[in-house]
Amino acid sequence: MAVHIRFARAGAKKKPFYRLVVTDHRAPRGGRFLEKLGTFDPAKKELGSGLVVDLARLEFWRKNGATPSATVERILRAAAKAAKAQAAAQAK
Repeated sequence: MAVHIRFARAGAKKKPFYRLVVTDHRAPRGGRFLEKLGTFDPAKKELGSGLVVDLARLEFWRKNGATPSATVERILRAAAKAAKAQAAAQAK
């Protein structure tokens, strides 16, 4: 079974809210999932502020062969970069 890490859309019309989920690749975008790893709210202006992720479970699924979608990979990378910059700014 091919397992993917991707976003499942929730929220009202014109007000998206996404759940970060681990799912079988055959399941529909907003359908059945294996585990919820976090949430993403694009309405939050700062990139890192709208993202909440259980990093331990994310690493577990990655080590067991789950592949993140391109969008998930991009947002996680940008959030990590923003957190690193914020930590460097606070260290000064």
